[in-house]
This record gives sequence, C-alpha cells and structure tokens, in this order.
Amino acid sequence: MTHTSPTSSKSASGMPPELSFRRAGEGDLAELVRLRDDAARWQIARGIDQWKPGELDPEHFGARLRAGEVWIATAGPGGPSAGAWELWWDDEPAWGVQPPVAGYVHRLMTDRRTAPPGAGRALLAEAERRIAASGRPLCRLDCLTSNPRLRRYYEEAGYEVVGEQTGKNGDGGRTYGVTLLEKRVGAG
Repeated sequence: MTHTSPTSSKSASGMPPELSFRRAGEGDLAELVRLRDDAARWQIARGIDQWKPGELDPEHFGARLRAGEVWIATAGPGGPSAGAWELWWDDEPAWGVQPPVAGYVHRLMTDRRTAPPGAGRALLAEAERRIAASGRPLCRLDCLTSNPRLRRYYEEAGYEVVGEQTGKNGDGGRTYGVTLLEKRVGAG
C-alpha cells in the first residue's frame, strides 16, 4: 500500500513535496539498517546518547517485519528513502500486558539528506493514522529519560507523559530508563 501526504516544506514547483508510505519488505532490510545507522551517527554528532551505529542488523528488521509492521517513507512515489518507523501492536517490555487499545511506534527515523523539513512529524502522523484506522484509539511510544530534547519533540506533537520505566534492556544490551508517552488518535 502506498499513501501520500504533504509535508510542510515547498518543492521546486512551489507546491508542498509529498512523502509516500509503503510497508517495508525483505528487500528493504539493508536500507533500514542504513537509515538507522545514519540516524545514530547524526545523534552522536550532536551529543545525543541514544542510538549507536551497528546495534541493529538485517535480522532485527526481518524479525520486526514478521512480528508487526515496518514502514518506509519516500520523497514522492518511487523517490529515495526519506525515513522509516516500526509499528508494533503490543509492547510488553515497556508497557507491560495491555488491552488492545494502542499501536506502538518505535525507531522513528528520517534521512537527513533526503527528507524534507517536517518529515519526522509527517511520519509520526502517518503512524497515528494507521493506528486510528485499525480501531485503536491510542498511539504510544517511549524515549530515553536521558533525552529531554526528544521528549519535548513528542510533547509538542501532542503526546502526554503517562509514566516512566527504569531498568529496560534494549538495543545493544544496554539498560536504561524510558519515559512513556501516549496520544489519543481515534475514538474509543
């Protein structure tokens, strides 16, 4: 499925550029690793201690393809990758056992070379739309408690802090704390 929605910047024609969204497949594994590693390098260059290059490999993304949904955004239909995210339908490690009322966004990432301004919010809005279309009223995500910049980004996108969890084991075997955030995206 491909879906397009405008972002907030202008293209050469003066019209808003469009991002196209499609579910990732097995042929996208190397691209997903590249997007994640590039995002990790961007964070490190800015003193953000969150992701590390090489933490996730094609097997990680292949497992996510089989367990849930992974989405890729492109700069227009058939254009270069502009970003990606994982959409999970449960997240027991961070949220515990929950009724099926939410979708969980993970690894929201943009390609700083090809993504237009506002692409991160556009990716997040598309994830929210998918969750609402599934009949689930909440979009949930988490971020490191040590990353106030990312927490502020999500709060500015309408997310509310609903808790914290310490001692989470994650990518690369690290233990850390996360802030839990959610946003109402549908009726229910």
